[in-house]
Amino acid sequence: MLRVIEGDITKLAVDAIVNAANSTLSGGSGVDGAIHRAAGPRLLDECRTLGGCATGDAKITQGYDLPARHVLHTVGPVWLGGNHGEEELLARCYRRCIALAAENHLRSVAFPAISTGAYRFPPQRAAAIAVASVRQSLARHPGVTEVTFVCFGPEAAQVYRALLGA
Repeated sequence: MLRVIEGDITKLAVDAIVNAANSTLSGGSGVDGAIHRAAGPRLLDECRTLGGCATGDAKITQGYDLPARHVLHTVGPVWLGGNHGEEELLARCYRRCIALAAENHLRSVAFPAISTGAYRFPPQRAAAIAVASVRQSLARHPGVTEVTFVCFGPEAAQVYRALLGA
């Protein structure tokens, strides 16, 4: 099941929420900072043991003070005009998160709009990549049964709903 909601990803009681992280996994602004604040200091402590994360990859931690049991940290690409592999790197983020969820027997995952904030990825293009990549990945990993795209506002939610035909 794919669904779209408007709201705060840190409030969701799912198996895992996805953090649009930086490569150091040390917290930052936007969704990354909000997740670190809501999870508490133990999240940063665990992240420091992971050795960072490459763009397009993902790593898993506990959720600590979040309602979600786990956090999947993924590093999206910075938008450099579209000629530097940004679309493939963004698709890898979604595919890797679904694969990591499946490897850890997680059934429900919530995604923010990866790379569309400070990394400046065009939101509509990012949404199309997100939906296509998740659909592809779910076909390979049927144990992941629920994916929620969490949007920060009605405009973004409308884009995702249109892509999902909802």
